[in-house]
Amino acid sequence: MTYASNLYRIAAVLLVLFAAGHTMGFLTFAPPTVESRAVLDAMHTVRFSANGGNFTFYGFYAGFGLFVSAYLLFAALVAWHLAGMARRAPEAIGGLGWSFFAVQLACLVLSRVYFFAAPVAFSALITVCAGVAAWLVRSAPAPLARGKAA
Repeated sequence: MTYASNLYRIAAVLLVLFAAGHTMGFLTFAPPTVESRAVLDAMHTVRFSANGGNFTFYGFYAGFGLFVSAYLLFAALVAWHLAGMARRAPEAIGGLGWSFFAVQLACLVLSRVYFFAAPVAFSALITVCAGVAAWLVRSAPAPLARGKAA
């Protein structure tokens, strides 16, 4: 299962790079037009109350942006863990490998619908790595029971 393990590790590295690019991108975003600058300024100044708190739309934007970055890093940790499992005990992965692939596929679709080329490319590469690795692990032979001869 070395090939599956390597694919999960590649996915993990891509997810870390994706998280870094996502975080830098949304924190350093500079609106390209006067109209988009007005929208960003309004996001900073328009306030609303919800559930006993007072918020700005920019606060929600920044909070969700950091939330996504945190989950991308968590996904990288999961991919790294799956890599170790694929090498040591591929049969223990079970449905987790396919679930990881399904989440990456959903992220690919969302990236394609709502974002631009860079997130789509990262999502596509990660999805391919996760899907092929899950396929390879699926076909892993079960280990012999301990203490029993073949």
